[in-house]
Amino acid sequence: MIAITTRLGPLTPSTGGNYANDHNSGPQNHGAAGQGGPLLTALEAICRAHGITLGEVQAIGAVSQARVGYYHQGEQKYQFLELAQPLELLALTGNVSLKDGQPFVHAHVTLGDKDGNALGGHLAQGTVVFACEFTLQEYRAAQPLERHLDEATALFLWPGK
Repeated sequence: MIAITTRLGPLTPSTGGNYANDHNSGPQNHGAAGQGGPLLTALEAICRAHGITLGEVQAIGAVSQARVGYYHQGEQKYQFLELAQPLELLALTGNVSLKDGQPFVHAHVTLGDKDGNALGGHLAQGTVVFACEFTLQEYRAAQPLERHLDEATALFLWPGK
């Protein structure tokens, strides 16, 4: 279950004329993702439910287990680390844009274990929420920001100029 606790109004519009800065700040959303649910799915669901197609996301909390990825540049594929233990969600930072016409959350996480060790990587499906508070800053743009396959990296990236 996902709950938005507040939805603040627009902030100061950005300035500039290039693609990356051609947007206005929209509502800032604050909420919590429900215990036992998949974190990445929860964040994408809130974006779909509120029509958020461009934005930034941050979160803190804890997970009961995690799956994080490392992109092996030479092999051009993700390697995943399965962490089957309770961990603190020290930081989640990411963005929201479109992939295949749907809201897509690209996020990285830093996690802490019971001994104070930090682990991190690309947030992947399989990370389960224990408790999570998030802030999602929505942006409004004149045109959608859609990810496309970049042949050089084999990653779905934002278009360059």
